[in-house]
Amino acid sequence: MSWLRRYAAELAVVAAVLAGSLFAVLNDGAKPAHQATIGWVLTIVCCAALFFRRRYPLSVAGFALVCCALYYPLTDPDGLVLLAFAYALYNAAAAGRIRGAALLVVAAMAGVTAGEISSRTGRHVDNFAFFLMTGWFVALVAGGAVAHYRAEAERTKEAEARARATDERLRIARELHDVLGHHLALINVQAGAALHRRDPGQAEEALGAIKDASKTALQELRTTLGMLRQTGGPSLQRVAELAESVGASGLTVRTEIDGVARELPPDVEHAAFRVVQEALTNVAKHAGAKTVVVRLGYGADELTVAVDDDGRGGAAPAGNGIRGMAERARALGGELTAEPREDGGYRVRARLPVR
Repeated sequence: MSWLRRYAAELAVVAAVLAGSLFAVLNDGAKPAHQATIGWVLTIVCCAALFFRRRYPLSVAGFALVCCALYYPLTDPDGLVLLAFAYALYNAAAAGRIRGAALLVVAAMAGVTAGEISSRTGRHVDNFAFFLMTGWFVALVAGGAVAHYRAEAERTKEAEARARATDERLRIARELHDVLGHHLALINVQAGAALHRRDPGQAEEALGAIKDASKTALQELRTTLGMLRQTGGPSLQRVAELAESVGASGLTVRTEIDGVARELPPDVEHAAFRVVQEALTNVAKHAGAKTVVVRLGYGADELTVAVDDDGRGGAAPAGNGIRGMAERARALGGELTAEPREDGGYRVRARLPVR
């Protein structure tokens, strides 16, 4: 039964408390029990409270301490209600209520001390038992604290693993979107051109461009899969090749370099290449432009990428492209903007820090 497994620990403690208390009464049969009814009521109530320890860990421990504070001065012989308090004390610390559990230990030992001082019948707890009880309670709180921090560490590790898995899925999704989306968009544009061109020579030229784009798409896909296995990735040296493939669709693509071109960290080059690729894909699909200018600015501590077109401008189409570019920039601590230009057309600009 599920409830039996859920409350197995509580049932074991309750059985131990009841059996120990019953044994104490039966073993002390030479003299009649004192306030037996009150003792059993306190025992049962204290045991029943243990079943609420998950929802109210510190309150249950405090309640168990109150039951012990009433039980031991009022009843005779002594049962094992203290075991219920010990279990509740450990549970409170394991649930993260470490300070509260420590305060309950202080209150418990202060109560024992006050009871011993005010007792008219002599001491009931000698020095050895007093220090033994104190050490036991401190060990319970310390053990509960260790269990709590260990569980917290496990939860943190699981959360980090889930976050890494999510980031990896997003990375793979961005790569496949950028690779397949770019070349399929070019194939779509060329196929549309071939359908509307009556000149067989022009149609053959468009079909040749489709063949080249599909071949490049397969090569890009293999490269991307290799990069996902950490064996390399695209670099800015291939921007000219990218511009040439887009130019086959009828666009004029110019590439400009500001500053001195140099080798950059692979993650920066990869992100910059994908930004250029996605921006050119959007121009080919949506802008209706004739000319596109790709500018790469090599600064001392950052790389800027700007892609300007002379198309119709307006709001960007909804989709994953711009969001994917922005995620790449943010992952490197940079930023990306995509907005219409004042003099017409559209601009995508990314700033990528170089560490």
